[in-house]
Amino acid sequence: MARGATKPGRTGLKTAADVEKMRVAGKVVARALDVCREMVRPGTKTRDIDLAVEELYRASGAVSLFKGYPGKVPFPAVTCISVNEQVVHGIPGNRSLLEGDLVKIDTACSVDGWCADAAVTLPVGEVSAEKKRLMTEGEAILQLAAEEMATRSWWSEVAQAMQRRAERAGFSMVTQYVGHGIGRSMHEPPQVPNYWEPAMRRHDFRLEPGIVLAVEPMVNMGGHLTETLRDHWTVVTRDGLPSVHVEHTLAIMERGVYVLTARDETWIERPGGKSLADG
Repeated sequence: MARGATKPGRTGLKTAADVEKMRVAGKVVARALDVCREMVRPGTKTRDIDLAVEELYRASGAVSLFKGYPGKVPFPAVTCISVNEQVVHGIPGNRSLLEGDLVKIDTACSVDGWCADAAVTLPVGEVSAEKKRLMTEGEAILQLAAEEMATRSWWSEVAQAMQRRAERAGFSMVTQYVGHGIGRSMHEPPQVPNYWEPAMRRHDFRLEPGIVLAVEPMVNMGGHLTETLRDHWTVVTRDGLPSVHVEHTLAIMERGVYVLTARDETWIERPGGKSLADG
């Protein structure tokens, strides 16, 4: 679940044992997203996807981090399902998916008090060439972030690389919502922006072993501006053009970057590593 931009805090480092506990939750999230992949097709109602994930969490002994999340209205579901121009925080309901839609599914859970959070963007049937390109770029930006995290010293270096990739493709990065630290709680310091401006320098943080981040680029086909609908949750692009959202929980370790929400054990080594595409 993306976090609105506020004041950042200090980074809390995790031990190797902590990270392995988070990996347990990450595997459950990965299985949940696999369930979603199987269900995303024309005619599927978004609430049915949510119910399937809720059942998986129940069977796995996992606790949803989304359902009941506080706001003007507590969030009512275990997944955020956002379609086309909806960027993040869409509420599952009676909407049926249509051929050509882009659907973003974000979910998070905790197991034994340790959290993991991830999101995918999926095509519904055949989508337009431009939507495919947007989706491909979003996935490439997340891959780039993981690779940069394995070699860079400061988050600003990663964020700038992400922003450059989006803008070179002719797209824009959402700036009103950011990723976040994660561990015992879903939202921990620091704030993890997917873009960078000189004025943000004092909010930069060093990348070092023990940092665990939920990195979640939100990339718009058009302008970067968004607005929130009257349900108090669903964020949409202001110009009505499509958006993509992808996310992994990533741990920086001595070996490299450990992808905690991948289906199979996945590392971004120093240098190189396995692609996130199958995660």
